[in-house]
Amino acid sequence: MPETSTKICSVNPATFESLADVTVSTSADIKRAVERARQGQPAWQKLGVKGRLKELQKLYSYLTERREQYAQLETKEMGKPIQGSRSSFDWAMRQFRWNLDNAIQCLAPEISYEDDKEIHQIHYEPYGVAGVITPWNFPLSNFVMGALQPLIAGNAVVYKISEEVPLFGQALDKAWREAQLPQGVFNQVYGAGDVGELLARSDIDFLHFTGSSVVGKKLYVIAAEKFIPVTLELGGSDAGIVFEDADVDRMIQPIFWAKFINAGQICCGLKRLYVHKTRYDEVVAKLSKFISQQKLGNPCEEDTVVGPLVSEKQRERLIGQVEDARSKGVKVVLGGKVPSGAKGAYFEPTLLAGVNKDMRAYYEELFGPVLPVAAFDSEAEAIQLANDTPYGLSAYVYTNDAERFKRVADQLEAGSISHNGTDYSRPANPFGGYKGSGIGKTCGKIGLQHACRVKVTAQQKRK
Repeated sequence: MPETSTKICSVNPATFESLADVTVSTSADIKRAVERARQGQPAWQKLGVKGRLKELQKLYSYLTERREQYAQLETKEMGKPIQGSRSSFDWAMRQFRWNLDNAIQCLAPEISYEDDKEIHQIHYEPYGVAGVITPWNFPLSNFVMGALQPLIAGNAVVYKISEEVPLFGQALDKAWREAQLPQGVFNQVYGAGDVGELLARSDIDFLHFTGSSVVGKKLYVIAAEKFIPVTLELGGSDAGIVFEDADVDRMIQPIFWAKFINAGQICCGLKRLYVHKTRYDEVVAKLSKFISQQKLGNPCEEDTVVGPLVSEKQRERLIGQVEDARSKGVKVVLGGKVPSGAKGAYFEPTLLAGVNKDMRAYYEELFGPVLPVAAFDSEAEAIQLANDTPYGLSAYVYTNDAERFKRVADQLEAGSISHNGTDYSRPANPFGGYKGSGIGKTCGKIGLQHACRVKVTAQQKRK
């Protein structure tokens, strides 16, 4: 990468207006950031969990007091409808609050064995310096999921946010500084994938990456060469299954939000919908009607439900996937095109019928407002179709039969399973996928412990 500074331009995807330029970090900048983290980490660790939580409470308070400011920035820089940006902020802060309230208990030494002569304990210690790389789709949530738990565990962090939302990264820098947290503990570098790769190759002890499976696999190779642990929260092609006994009228709205939240730009969103053949026409008709009633437009307007994609590049990829399917015989039930007169990176909410294995829309992740719908005959076929993917992040099952849900969930190859739209993303729950959707977990007790080295002490009792 260049040794002289270059710029990246933050762009409003709703208008393609240039917002501001941010300086890209050079290799020397990255090295200095890691060195600062290395210098700041011992004192941070020495504070203990309780002391670190006291410091991070200041950041929590700072952010909470500026909810609308951060929501507006998220909407302006990545195009999320303002109501969604507020909801995303609230979700992130619930995660933050849970960690502040529960980390002491989660990271406390655990007695694994004890008798009258000895006591054995499990201790959770920081790795040292963590490199954390996150995407653009939920800027604050991704910071909380990626960086907060390593910080609580006692690691110093060098953080790289996506080049699509560098202004949000600067806002996080400002928050850390103005909340008066210790210097050197949280450090940021800016830029695209080359900056992230250089960070992964630098003198770090642990790597967290949230993003595509393609990039995640490349970073995993780098981490393996360095022999450092990783958490990889990668892509998904999550299936939804609507069985014949489902309450379709009640399920249409949860299905819509599972797919079209954030214009479909969510790793754990519903990306393939399989419907029992006896309910297929009903589901397609009712879902199409519901989708057509939702406003696509300016994300700054309070009643907008679906906004633009994050960039023209993201839209072009989605157009390519839809056109590939169209050329191979797919039926476009709804949408399927750029809305007329659109000035930003908009794409109409779309339903596709007849997607098959020859189409990119079948085997690639659809990261946008496009949902393939297909019919199935039997429970066994539905499970086979849902599992027919290299991904395994989450899945959605719609049935009024509790035993069927348990039976199907046991067979689905995914890290989180939702029943009738129940939200699995509670703060206490770990999050992470099977297969190509990642390695390790974030969130909850398991996420906190995954950000730690585990030490066992076997201590003799005094006689």
